[in-house]
Amino acid sequence: MTAVSYRRQKVGQFDVFYREAGAADAPVLLLLHGFPSASHMFRDLIPLLADRYRVIAPDLPGFGQTSIVPREAFTYSFDALADVIDGFVEALALTRYALYIFDYGAPVGLRLAMRHPERVSAIISQNGNAYLEGFSDGWGAWQAYWRNPSAETREACRESLSPDTIRQWQYGTGVDPELLSPDGYELDIAYMARPGAEEIQLDLILDYRSNVALYPAFQSYFRAARPPLLAAWGKHDPAFVPAGATAYKTDLPEAEVHLLDTGHFALETHHEEIAALIRDFLGRKLAPS
Repeated sequence: MTAVSYRRQKVGQFDVFYREAGAADAPVLLLLHGFPSASHMFRDLIPLLADRYRVIAPDLPGFGQTSIVPREAFTYSFDALADVIDGFVEALALTRYALYIFDYGAPVGLRLAMRHPERVSAIISQNGNAYLEGFSDGWGAWQAYWRNPSAETREACRESLSPDTIRQWQYGTGVDPELLSPDGYELDIAYMARPGAEEIQLDLILDYRSNVALYPAFQSYFRAARPPLLAAWGKHDPAFVPAGATAYKTDLPEAEVHLLDTGHFALETHHEEIAALIRDFLGRKLAPS
């Protein structure tokens, strides 16, 4: 089995932590995690792909092991997260890569794709939303905050960051509890408990409205660039419903959509199935290196 390396790359104010495995000259697969997690969500997937691909998974600013810059010195927005990951890609000289986008990783990765469409060889969307159809009815507090940012509506979103919400709603919904390791959600809960972490996340919750505003641009990118796309989607996701997966076929009719019998953090229970889908998909879609 190919060993995983744990590294850091200086990008502006941040020391970006990342996991890497695979041969340096193999096709690159860039994995972008989501909320409230970090690259540890890929801990089971990376070894299943690294024999064939150079797999790279950074922690976004404000998440995981990437250094935290105080809010007074950095504006935590999705544009800013994309700027840092763009700088990370430049620093590692990644000129061509397939994107794995999940949750927050979707608007970050799709910003990169729009900026540099020539770099993206394929997209794997695992519960990474880009369509209004993908929203469940569980977004009320966030949408109220977007419409009317106030101390009251901001505070109402704090429940999204609580240990019970992370453990039961984000990780546990639609998943057999006997198949769900506590390692992932307990680590995310610990990261959220760090000083200042909740305020950073509340800033990003407000700015999530910028992603929704960009959905038409993301969809135009799909139609113009026509990247090969695989949607591997936990169909019991309480945040992003299966219609968000099938909606990709509106703009990318050849998109391949697979609905899996699991929840939002599909890799926690279905990493082997998702790895098999990725290997088959990229094996067919990527030209030999």
